[in-house]
This record gives sequence, structure tokens and C-alpha cells, in this order.
Amino acid sequence: MRRLPIYFLIDVSESMVGDPITQVENGMRNIIQELRTDPYALETVFVSVIAFAGKAKSLSPLTELYKFYPPKFPIGGGTSLGTALNYLMDDMDKSVQKTTAEMKGDWKPIIFLFTDGTPTDNPNPAIERWQKHYQRKCNLVCISLGDNADTNMLGKLTENVLRLKETDEYSFKAFFKWVTASIKTSSVSVTDAGIDDLQLASMEGINLEKVNTEEQCVVDENFAVLPGKCSNTKKTYLVKYAKRIGDIRGLESLGIKATDYKLVGAYPVDEEVYNSMSEGKSNRNINTMSLRGVPTCPCCGNQYGVVVCDCGNIMCSDGNTQACPWCGTEGSLGEIEEGGMNITRGRG
Repeated sequence: MRRLPIYFLIDVSESMVGDPITQVENGMRNIIQELRTDPYALETVFVSVIAFAGKAKSLSPLTELYKFYPPKFPIGGGTSLGTALNYLMDDMDKSVQKTTAEMKGDWKPIIFLFTDGTPTDNPNPAIERWQKHYQRKCNLVCISLGDNADTNMLGKLTENVLRLKETDEYSFKAFFKWVTASIKTSSVSVTDAGIDDLQLASMEGINLEKVNTEEQCVVDENFAVLPGKCSNTKKTYLVKYAKRIGDIRGLESLGIKATDYKLVGAYPVDEEVYNSMSEGKSNRNINTMSLRGVPTCPCCGNQYGVVVCDCGNIMCSDGNTQACPWCGTEGSLGEIEEGGMNITRGRG
């Protein structure tokens, strides 16, 4: 039997924390449940999931559909697309069966790449390797989750660059139904017609659009993500803020805009997994004057989930004297001086 390998290459950088990664996990479960009802897919489809942040990791090797169990996704720091591409290509070299004189190999692999940001590494060497050795042997679909991905760069990998314009729950559900329909169509095509060209389902009626990668892409940082540590449990959490741009009161007629970051939420993460998926400690900062809103600690419930130590890191506090879980310094809460304070932010 000739297999149809389906790879999911998923961005799990810090900006995906919260609803986006939850929607991806739910979407993967729905895809697998639906595909298992399709006889063509059951006969041909094998699924693999690779997650990437600062590093890349296989969450599931190439597995027969009926044996595949959707994984739980980690979160890490950084968006190392070059690392992810190299990991994918190395995995395909090992896992995808090639045609020989004795037997037909696997059908052309289909890869769905999901990302919401711009690379934090240099992906050009990996892109050149892809273009030279893999581009004609695979069907790659790159999906920008929102407006923040570098679609010009994605256009160097494939002509199939799509944008999910809205990232609410309804849009994600419709999008994953489209992914499922595209896989079903492709499995029918290889089984009945022996054609392994990419067969994408219709995008009519969903918030998905094909991107003109010739247009100049303006990449913006839509999120500020702050790594924190719980003062009580010493566990790691992430505080996520979303960028917003608005008028300055009294200067509306001049068209001058101000930028700040509004609280989205705080989320506990597994420190060991987070570090294993991250590219190393960030050297990027953000000033506290730009942040709007303070969460409670998601680990212990302390009232203040964003307390800044002199070491520049984030911890939680109940308002009393605390020892910083990062550097051990003890102190009491006080107001930040005028002009704010620079604190460490994640790579996103």
C-alpha cells in the first residue's frame, strides 16, 4: 500500500499561548475524528506532528491514521522557522518511503505549516535547501494565523500561502473543517486517479484568503509575552498582552497614534517543556508604561501576577514582602518610578 504522508508543522511560540494553541489542539482532534470516518483516508493517510518555537520537536512520528492520537502542544520561546524546516526535511528523509526499482514509494507528502509570527532565526539556508531538494517533491501549504506572519518569506517556500483573517473560535472551526476536506479530497485523488497533485478544498464561506506574496509584507509585533515565576510554587507562567493602536486624547485631529499593550491573560506552562522548546533567554525588553492590566497569578491565585523585581524579571505577590523566585532578593512592594521600568519579554 502506498501511503499519503500528512505533516503538520505547528508554531508553538509564546504568542500562541492561550486561545490560539487551545484552538489548534481542538482542531487537530476534530480533523482526526472526521478523517477516521472516511474510507479513503483510512486506507492511505499517515499523520505526523512537529512543533517548533526556538527549537523543533516531533510530537508524533508518521503514524497510521487509525493509530494516531492528537498530542498536547507545548509552548516555547522564539520562532525558529529555519530550525523547523531542517527538522522537517531530516524527518522526511528518514520516514518517507522512496520509489525503488522493486516498489513504489509513498505519495508526495502534504505539509500544513501554521505560524502567527516572523522568524527569530535566519531561515535562509533552510529555505535554500528546501528549494533545491524538496519543493518539487512535496505539497506545502503555509497558513498565517492572523496578520503577523512574514508572508513574503513564506512565499519562497510555496505558492500556497493562505491567511486566516480572523482567529476567533468560529473561524478556527471553519478553518480546520477546510483542512479536513482538503486531506479527504487528496486521499480520494491518489486512491482513485493515482494523482498526487495538491487538491485543496474550496475556501468559500470561511475567513481564509490566498495571499499575494509579491506584495511587501509589513511585519508587526502584535503581542508582548512576559515569562513569570510564581513566588509560592516556583512554577513558570506566561503573561500575554495584545498590541493596540489608538488616538491620543486631545490630538485626534492631528492623526497621531499611541501604542500600548492590553492584557489578554496569564497561563501556567511546564517549565521543563518550555525551556526545551525555547531558543534561550530573551534579551528583549518592554517598558511597564506600555502595559495595561495586571492578572492574578495563574499558579497560586496571588492578587498581583505582574510584580517586577530589580533583576528585571516577573513574579507574583499577595502584597506582602516576597523573595524573588528568580534571584532570591527579598523586598516589599512599591510603586515604579516615573518613566516606568524595562522588563524582560519573551521572544514571541
